Amino acid sequence: MSALDRFSLRNQVIILTGGAGLYGRGLVRDLASAGAELIIASRNIEALEKVAAEERADDHSVTAMQLDQADEASVLALRDAVLAKFGRIDGLVNNAVARPMKSPDSVEGWIESMRVNATGLYLITHHIGKVICDQGKGSVVNIGSMQGMIGPSFELYAGTNMGVPPPDYFFHKGGMINFTRYYAALFGPKGVRVNCLSPGGFFNSQPEPFLTRYNEHTMLNRMADPEDLGGSVIFLLSDASKYITGANLAVDGGYTAK
Repeated sequence: MSALDRFSLRNQVIILTGGAGLYGRGLVRDLASAGAELIIASRNIEALEKVAAEERADDHSVTAMQLDQADEASVLALRDAVLAKFGRIDGLVNNAVARPMKSPDSVEGWIESMRVNATGLYLITHHIGKVICDQGKGSVVNIGSMQGMIGPSFELYAGTNMGVPPPDYFFHKGGMINFTRYYAALFGPKGVRVNCLSPGGFFNSQPEPFLTRYNEHTMLNRMADPEDLGGSVIFLLSDASKYITGANLAVDGGYTAK
């Protein structure tokens, strides 16, 4: 197999949670372009169906399926539907995230965030991971955040209406890195790799004071765009990274290295 062929996802059945959000939409395009039989799954099936239709118009294989990852029955239903349609699962990208906690004072938001982002992450990794392990080869990629690697920089938000970021996101993304290491150790003897990818901030027309300060924190002097994440995810899903597991890859323009 040539070096370039090792990066291909051709004929691999990949589940991507989310798919219509800021990071997710670019990931759908890139993974589908790499040849994957891609299943995108979340609660907002209408938004996913629109994304899938756009990709199929470009001759990409993308299927939208319903998923509430905090509901075990929904996770099992997704597993069974994918196996019924495709017969196998080769990869899982844990990309979906809920942001119910809007301030540091929201106890209810914290509880709901734990239900979706902690318990839900466990449920889908546990059940889909078992299928991949039974096949003896595959890859799980967890989409974390550089905010799981560093403390918050509240000064970035000064003079804007963006508010103070709540603590649940930092808790989940920090925990995801060690969650990745745990499942890398558990799944490794069965031929399945588990890695984490920690992106930096994504440009979304943020206020100018924030953008100026944020860009100065990076080495590339910019935020991420829709094409900045997919290559790394393809690498971690593909045979090009077949001896990499338990790793956390920062894709942040140098923010955490500066």
